[in-house]
Amino acid sequence: MSLPPEILKKVRLLEISTRKLVNSLFVGSYHSAFKGQGMTFSEFREYVPGDDVRTISWPLTARTGKVYIKKFDEERELTLMLLVDVSGSLDFGTGAEFKGEVTTHLSALLGFAAAKNNDHVGLLLFSDQVEHFVPPKKGRGHVNRILRDLYYQRPLHRTTKIAPAVQYIQGVLKKRSIVFVFSDFQDEGFAESLRMIAKKHDVIAVIVDDTAERTLPDMGLVDLRDAETGEVMTVDTGSKSFREAFEREVKARAVKRESELRKAGVDRILVSTNEDFVAPLAAYFRRRGTGGKR
Repeated sequence: MSLPPEILKKVRLLEISTRKLVNSLFVGSYHSAFKGQGMTFSEFREYVPGDDVRTISWPLTARTGKVYIKKFDEERELTLMLLVDVSGSLDFGTGAEFKGEVTTHLSALLGFAAAKNNDHVGLLLFSDQVEHFVPPKKGRGHVNRILRDLYYQRPLHRTTKIAPAVQYIQGVLKKRSIVFVFSDFQDEGFAESLRMIAKKHDVIAVIVDDTAERTLPDMGLVDLRDAETGEVMTVDTGSKSFREAFEREVKARAVKRESELRKAGVDRILVSTNEDFVAPLAAYFRRRGTGGKR
């Protein structure tokens, strides 16, 4: 497939901009935050004071007359799956980036950190259906392919439905994996699907929002268009009671979203287009790597 030069340029610029962060910040914290799938036998070596006596190989010790222990290494290889919401509501933002651009930047950071650790990385784009799927593979070149698809693939649908994407991934992932779900979570009824997949996989919800979605400025009569349904509504932002009602409704949705995610038993990271959106991800990695509260 021949891609437009502007897409290739965007991918290259994004790789350059994330490389320093990946090398200086995310590789170590990524490795600490996400442990391997178990321990594999590496070799025998002679016992030294301080070694765990439970690792002593008694048969080898009996044969040689010297005390030997079994050395184990962490089975490091992991699979990282990026589930990225590409519905209409992600085409919004009042900061330097739209919400969809924030998810692309964070996907790049995670993808290159995983590649640096020799882990597999996969991608699933979703709206109210699965829009595009890239099976997990290794390597920086594969991560670049994922970034090209993030920039190039245009969704067929505009509304959000998280459950079908989660159910699809649950069907294709055979080994325990790390699953990041990037969305503004403008959806309902997704808790059960997340709860089911979290039984086997390590699931992290990355909630992307914008301050303009929480408060309305006084601008008089304005037309607001729903990015997902296309419905246009004229509202009076000059009305204090309307603005207050709007904020109450937004807070109620946020409380319900938090309740759904807690019910699902998944980790949560909140990022905003109006702030440093890398910092919450880095802070999450640090907390997780030290065993702190997530």
